[in-house]
Amino acid sequence: MSHINAKESYKNLEDRLNKFPQGAPASEVLYKILSILFTEKEAELVAQLPIKAFRIKTAANIWSVSESEAYKALDGLAKKALLLDIEDEKGKLYILPPPMAGFFEFAMMRTRNDIDQKLLAELYYQYISVEEDFIKDLFYSAETKLGRVYVQEEVLTNDNEVTILDHERATHIIEEAEHIGISMCYCRHRMQHVGKSCNAPMDICMTFNGTANSLINNKFARRVDASECKELLHQAYESNLVQCGENVKKGVNFICNCCGCCCEAMVAAKKFGNLHPVQTTSFIPSINIDTCVKCGKCVKACPIDAISQSVENDKVIIKIDEERCLGCGVCVRNCYKKSIILLKRNEKIITPSSSVHRVVLMAIEKGQLANLIFDNNALASHRAMGAILSSILKLEPTKRVLANEQLKSTYLDKLLSIKK
Repeated sequence: MSHINAKESYKNLEDRLNKFPQGAPASEVLYKILSILFTEKEAELVAQLPIKAFRIKTAANIWSVSESEAYKALDGLAKKALLLDIEDEKGKLYILPPPMAGFFEFAMMRTRNDIDQKLLAELYYQYISVEEDFIKDLFYSAETKLGRVYVQEEVLTNDNEVTILDHERATHIIEEAEHIGISMCYCRHRMQHVGKSCNAPMDICMTFNGTANSLINNKFARRVDASECKELLHQAYESNLVQCGENVKKGVNFICNCCGCCCEAMVAAKKFGNLHPVQTTSFIPSINIDTCVKCGKCVKACPIDAISQSVENDKVIIKIDEERCLGCGVCVRNCYKKSIILLKRNEKIITPSSSVHRVVLMAIEKGQLANLIFDNNALASHRAMGAILSSILKLEPTKRVLANEQLKSTYLDKLLSIKK
């Protein structure tokens, strides 16, 4: 009977995660992952929590316990990085992060003895790299992407510098961050345990702001200043790593420095071609065929195999697959003849303004907006509801109509009518 109850606790947690855009498709492997990360009691408690940020009092009311008991449970979950505890002017806010970028990764962002990280890494590999349902859902189930690529700023020309926007610069994200944390790369740590890691730098995963502060306080990251973080960014550039961060303009929570062999997004980009797993930069590389010596260094350096070398009519040809290319600039850095430059893409890259904006867009595209708004626990906060509605009102007309169709809400219908 206890086994059945345990299964039910993890199933409830699974269901909770999958009501929202960044979920985790059910499988026996997922059950094993959750059973390593959460005790049965923790799974039971977390399954009841709001996805939006909440305070101790909210959790105490949901769990029908005292605030001191709720605090003890929440603090224990934060110490395991299963919840983030974020400080604001009123005290502590707690939030359940998604599996990715979230508690899946946090579990491997330092060496731990309280869980079997080797077994966890093997299960992650099976769930993510073999079964693939999770990756397809994470990267390809919505038009709006979870992450986006930052261009390597050191290869930008003067013309590029004129056109690039602040939110497209990793250095700007670093300089604007209130807190900066550096952790072990989850991807390479995971692959190390399954014998498939590369030699790229390990301690180079960047988190920012409230997320960073929570991870630092709970010893999952070390605090650094902007200067040291930019030195690590330069190290990532020199190691041909691609910078993938949260797909928002303001309040970016993470920037990963990704290799083509260990990172799920880069592997997915190679496997699924022009179905971009992350939003591209606003740049695209162009080869000067008159100065290119066909050395092939750009082919080897490209982390997603978007550049190819072939022989046509006895001539060596270097081609860039523009449909696949992420616009990271790694190839430009590796061209010693400076025969590759970055040009602006023809299409305009649209970036959500904030995390709430991005989540609302993804929820609309996945048909889950009603879950996001009408989750009983999430609606304990009028501020959370206000932020969601504010983001809906800022959407383009077609998205607003789609949102209204999903909700069938008289109240929202009136708001949308006013906006028109």
